[in-house]
Amino acid sequence: MVTGANTGIGFEIARHLAMKGARVLLACREEQRAERAMDRIRTAVPGADLAFVELDLADLASVAGAVDRARREDRLDLLVNNAGVMMPPLSHATAGAELQFAVNHLGHFALTLPLVAKLAEGRDTRVVIQSSIAHRRGRITFDNLDAAKGYDRTRFYAQSKLANPLFAFELHRRLEAAGSPVRSMACHPGIAASELTRHIRGGALVQPVMGWALNTAEQGALPALQAATDPDAKGGDYFGPYGFREIRGSRSARAHAMPQARDPVCSARLWDVSEAMTGVTLAL
Repeated sequence: MVTGANTGIGFEIARHLAMKGARVLLACREEQRAERAMDRIRTAVPGADLAFVELDLADLASVAGAVDRARREDRLDLLVNNAGVMMPPLSHATAGAELQFAVNHLGHFALTLPLVAKLAEGRDTRVVIQSSIAHRRGRITFDNLDAAKGYDRTRFYAQSKLANPLFAFELHRRLEAAGSPVRSMACHPGIAASELTRHIRGGALVQPVMGWALNTAEQGALPALQAATDPDAKGGDYFGPYGFREIRGSRSARAHAMPQARDPVCSARLWDVSEAMTGVTLAL
């Protein structure tokens, strides 16, 4: 299952998995856009085994519905938490949290934990969480997750992207301690062309330039695909483009996560806060 699979990097992740014969669940907000994406994949991969899963990460009821839908599959081997939103005007979602924190982290937190038991039934099972080089400047402001004390869209984006590896690595620690076969790891796409720029002024004009000068969406998908399929990938790994400062690259490799992304104290606190805000807990 790939979240945000109807466009950009998520679409490329889904397309490449389908090319290798995987059954792929495209977890997206809008069925029509998902259907168009599936038509495009089937044009390139006739007979591709694809299905739509309705998922609005800003809505916990929708997340719970997506969990129920995924549980009806014969098995689930891979969950790629790719969907995201970047630098929108201030708005709120899950538990009153600012939208970027709610969608990029809390929604995926609430999706992942209930699916761990299902994943444990699969083969070589993994959770892959998409972060960003923006995590490098991120800090979790636990006393302002609702932005009541001020909102800077860039800082809140960096905060949400720091929450991604914090969650991935804390999940790895808990799975490993419990002896679970499920592995959790994180990745980032460098700077790649995607619809994430839609809230940035001139974003539609910037996308083609990004794809030419930096990474295309297909190149941006490579770290997630490596995390998803590399037989040598381990729980707690972090992948990114193999190129200058991990900004671009036509290959993927293990990447550098900032020290704050591996802070066990912060990650444990984030886990507790996320449980309280979503009402979701991990049962192993």
